[in-house]
Amino acid sequence: MTHRRRPQALLVMDPAHFRVQFQEAQLRRLRDLAELGEPATTADLDAARVRRRLREVEVLVTSWGCPPLTPARLADAPGLRAVFHCAGTVRSFVTDEVFRRGILVTNAAHENAIPVAEFTLAAVIFAGKKAPFLAQDARLHRDDWSYATRRGELSNRGRTVGVVGFSRVGRRVVERLRHLEIDILVSDPYAAPADVRAAGARPVGLAELLRGCDVLTLHVPALPSTRHLIGARELSLLRDGATVINTARGAVLDTAALERECAAGRLDAILDVTEPEPLPSGSVLYDLPNVMITPHVAGSLGAETRRMSESALDELDRYLAGRPPRAAVTPAELATGA
Repeated sequence: MTHRRRPQALLVMDPAHFRVQFQEAQLRRLRDLAELGEPATTADLDAARVRRRLREVEVLVTSWGCPPLTPARLADAPGLRAVFHCAGTVRSFVTDEVFRRGILVTNAAHENAIPVAEFTLAAVIFAGKKAPFLAQDARLHRDDWSYATRRGELSNRGRTVGVVGFSRVGRRVVERLRHLEIDILVSDPYAAPADVRAAGARPVGLAELLRGCDVLTLHVPALPSTRHLIGARELSLLRDGATVINTARGAVLDTAALERECAAGRLDAILDVTEPEPLPSGSVLYDLPNVMITPHVAGSLGAETRRMSESALDELDRYLAGRPPRAAVTPAELATGA
């Protein structure tokens, strides 16, 4: 019987995330695939015992809380060949030196896109019914439910939803929206129009999307080029009563401009991310009856994060079998995506 080799591996992440993401089933599988020495997990790559451990490590399994892989830290890991990330973006810790050394990097952004798309679908449906805002109105109108008529038409059928960003999340959102009787517009300069059409949406420019949609949902990464992508001018193009949904990054939406539009009652908003995060306590958005704010909960939490751990372990399995990765991260991808 041929025994499969088991490389030395180290888990690098915040202890709280380790406890949630690696329960007994995940740890059992990891031990089947790799050797875990002492320490098996850390968030401090500069501690003396960790630096000694790094000298024998071939694989890092990372998640939220991994410190930057600087040239000095990589020098402590001469045998490092792969980094399997159990979360979304690796932007905060993967440096140019990682790629220069030819180290394989993968992430679990596809898995993280699943709960974000689910949350967004719910937000779109609620936006059509104005449900979050009617729920706030109910506190003031306890004896007469005719107040619902003041929010306009409460329907999803025949609505137009504008999806900005045909990203991992954006694609999944479109897939889910196809089951509704709505029109779907997509704006993304990097997306092939044929791919957008094949997904069931219509590719358009940003201005056309903004003028034509009842619900605007954002799915672009936080990059210098996307900062305040939706600002005062863009918001002014939206029709009265439109709802702005942001489950991407707070910086892609101009908070001050949104505050003005929502305070005037012209636009509604469902925000899972903000800039800054959390918003200052004095922000008018907290008190407006046409704004729903959640504390960045759309992404993977709890058991959902173990889907990402299992994806990283799948990548480790493929690596050991000599098979190509499914979610390799490249410098080019980091330039335009998360």
